[in-house]
Amino acid sequence: YIESREDAVAREVQAEVIDEVEAELKEEIEKDKAELAEEEAEIKKDKKEADESRELLEKIKDPEKPKLKKKGFFAKMFGKKEKFPEAEKEKPVESDAEKAPIEAKEKKKGVLSGIFEKKLSDAEFEKFFRTLEISLLESNVAYEIIDMIKERLKSQLINKQIRRGKVESIINETLETVFREVLMETEPDKIIKKIENNKSNEEPTKFLFLGVNGVGKTTNMSKLAGWLQGKGYSCVFAASDTFRAASIEQLEKHGSNLGIRVVKHTYGADAAAVAFDAIEHARAKKINCVLIDSAGRQHTNANLMDELHKLKRVAKPDFTVFVADSMTGNDAVEQAREFGDKVGFDWSILAKADVDQKGGAILSVSYISKKPIAFLGVGQEYKDLEPFNKENMIRKILGD
Repeated sequence: YIESREDAVAREVQAEVIDEVEAELKEEIEKDKAELAEEEAEIKKDKKEADESRELLEKIKDPEKPKLKKKGFFAKMFGKKEKFPEAEKEKPVESDAEKAPIEAKEKKKGVLSGIFEKKLSDAEFEKFFRTLEISLLESNVAYEIIDMIKERLKSQLINKQIRRGKVESIINETLETVFREVLMETEPDKIIKKIENNKSNEEPTKFLFLGVNGVGKTTNMSKLAGWLQGKGYSCVFAASDTFRAASIEQLEKHGSNLGIRVVKHTYGADAAAVAFDAIEHARAKKINCVLIDSAGRQHTNANLMDELHKLKRVAKPDFTVFVADSMTGNDAVEQAREFGDKVGFDWSILAKADVDQKGGAILSVSYISKKPIAFLGVGQEYKDLEPFNKENMIRKILGD
């Protein structure tokens, strides 16, 4: 009797637990369903707003214009419609009786103003700007730059008499102006000038390379060495990445290909000591440039960032070079922000620029770091390193 009673109690407890678990599961399922419904409603809302903004822009544009193919941001904003030089509509032939009131009206406001001009309200502006904002975000343009563009466009479009068909050109001009302001470039001649000054004082010019893991730091350092050799300068590598497996062998391979000596210690050695020895070697052998590799590190790792501070303090580089992968988008922007704040650098090299069709990360890295971009990696060979050209990049981003 006692055993059967215990069994009954156990079954009751088990049943209660099962009921509680089932109730919790049902509650979670209902909650998930509600969240899914909200997400679907939000997606439908965004799609509706995008459709409305395109319809609004079509109303603003002159419907009778011939059209050419668009590219870049405007392909996303205006669809696959084409752009053509604007032409005013012909005025209808009028009788003498009709001319008098029209001439009076023209003196006050201009006979074509009612036909060809339109004012944008705040609500209309927000609708059409949402489409542009999405295009910019998809192209990895930083929020700070988008806000700047928005404020500029607001001042030019809201409650202003705008000729129909002029909105697109105003947007294009504003984007060009903002991009030209935020993009910074450094002239290669400045690098050459520094090398020449150091050379006259029998001192090597020191380049320290930094960045996170896997962005092509060592490869782009080697490309810069090839570029310097093309300018007639001798180089030496400092294998200060003593942490990553096979990093020294990788650098030795590049050195062998380029005919550049690699100063190295064993794995786990002090990175600053390797840099110091390479600099002393350059002084003794009158080598013009020392290119110092460093271990890739996440900008969130405080200990490794402290080690980088020590390396920079010992080496006293003439140029601290930040290397990022332009294909990583907003990650590259955040890396530039953190390395700039915690270590500091003089200019950037953006790798894989040849396969980055958006260009927004390059734009944002320059703006967020407030430092110029010096070179773009555009291929796999040592010669595939191009001095950065701001105007070319603006045309690429806009799709011109």
